[in-house]
Amino acid sequence: MSGADTPRGGSKEERTGQSDEQAESGTGQTQTLVILGAQGDLTARLLLPGLGNLVAASSLTGLFLVGSDRSEESDEEWRTAVAQAFAAGGASGPAVDTVVRDARYVTADATDEHDLRRLLTSRRGRLTLYFALPPAVTVEACRALARTGVPDGTRLVLEKPFGTDTASATALNELLHGLVPEDQVHRVDHFLGMSTVLNILGVRFANRVIEPLLTSEHVEAVDIVFDETLGLEGRAGFYDTTGALRDMLQSHLLQVLALVAMPAPSTLEPVDVRDAKAHVLRATHVWDDRPERFSRRARYTAGTVDGRSLPSYVDEPGIDPARETETLTEVVFAVDTWKWAGVPFRVRSGKAIGSPRQEVAFWFKAPQHVPDGLVGDVPGNRLRIGIGPRRLQLDININGPGDPSTVSPVTLDTSFGPGGLLEYGEVLRGVLEDEKPLSVRDDMSVESWRIVEPVLDAWRDGRVPLEDYQAGSAGPTAWEDWAT
Repeated sequence: MSGADTPRGGSKEERTGQSDEQAESGTGQTQTLVILGAQGDLTARLLLPGLGNLVAASSLTGLFLVGSDRSEESDEEWRTAVAQAFAAGGASGPAVDTVVRDARYVTADATDEHDLRRLLTSRRGRLTLYFALPPAVTVEACRALARTGVPDGTRLVLEKPFGTDTASATALNELLHGLVPEDQVHRVDHFLGMSTVLNILGVRFANRVIEPLLTSEHVEAVDIVFDETLGLEGRAGFYDTTGALRDMLQSHLLQVLALVAMPAPSTLEPVDVRDAKAHVLRATHVWDDRPERFSRRARYTAGTVDGRSLPSYVDEPGIDPARETETLTEVVFAVDTWKWAGVPFRVRSGKAIGSPRQEVAFWFKAPQHVPDGLVGDVPGNRLRIGIGPRRLQLDININGPGDPSTVSPVTLDTSFGPGGLLEYGEVLRGVLEDEKPLSVRDDMSVESWRIVEPVLDAWRDGRVPLEDYQAGSAGPTAWEDWAT
């Protein structure tokens, strides 16, 4: 179905409550953002502050914000919640005040056809539906929309995880493509809105002294690590059925891997960037196709992190220990392209880590030959790009003070400036302005599951033991050397 087609399931007026003339009168700058799951943690903590940040930075006009959830709430209560979240994101100004003043709340069950029809009548101009809902509820909501239809030009915005495996991701793509064309689907990943992640592109492609060295000829290994001090933080309902591999590696960190390993695109236009990322993901698989050897999993026990006492994961409220949900995982991947064949990509993410790393690190091979007469430590060079901290570091070896024949390592260190928008502000800008380099294309969502499914199968079969580590530690003993 193209954007100009009449939606299925009845005439446009029957389905949206608006005539063609009414719909056309709302085009131009006027558009409606409907947040399904408006009373959830994602909306309050991340989505609304990011939106307020975007509105304040861009003086976005004509945006009609509608919140919707199953629980009753008045328009005034919703406006108060929006204003508080906008203020938390540092947003202020006339455009912000206008969005708050015009905001509306509609009580609705996103999986109920009657409620959805009523909700869609509230739109003004082009419609964007943001599914700030649990993944299973999002699927049911999309099935209901398939029966009711959506107005022409509707954008659909979905959070990760997108599906639970290759088959479910494929089926969800087919469902979405029955609603709108692919170019109106945004599978968002807020990691790709982080200025620190986007700095990977600048470091790689704007420096001739760096990019030519990022090949298998010079690079020994690549680490992509996102360890954090946070524990479960009350997210048992989501996390205990998801775990670190699905929550972080399958979605966020494989997208970072694609940015790290992709060939240089001709432009940063969506089609060029997404084609380059898809090229990498199609070439990616578990190292040596041996998930039982090149994957590990663990979960934290009681300990102290940053002065906070954490209970064991299994003792957190709402946790089922029998699920054996991991809170820390590492997987080694191969990227079988001309540029990267033979280089291990070691990808890791964990919770409740005492001294967390959040970076991409390129480990360079040793020099071909160090001339006799140069003495001292000559460790391998390393380029580190922060994906949490805003830092760029290059470890090199130089002649220090004193004996000029003695070499010692030093670190060249600089910081990145903060991005102009919060992560979700950057994501929403891409959605509302139809720019999609930060969005995950349909084929990439399926490839990501294809890459990790052998690991999930090995875990399910008991071929990879579930280890323990104390909260506040660096992880299980000897994990630093497990992939060598």
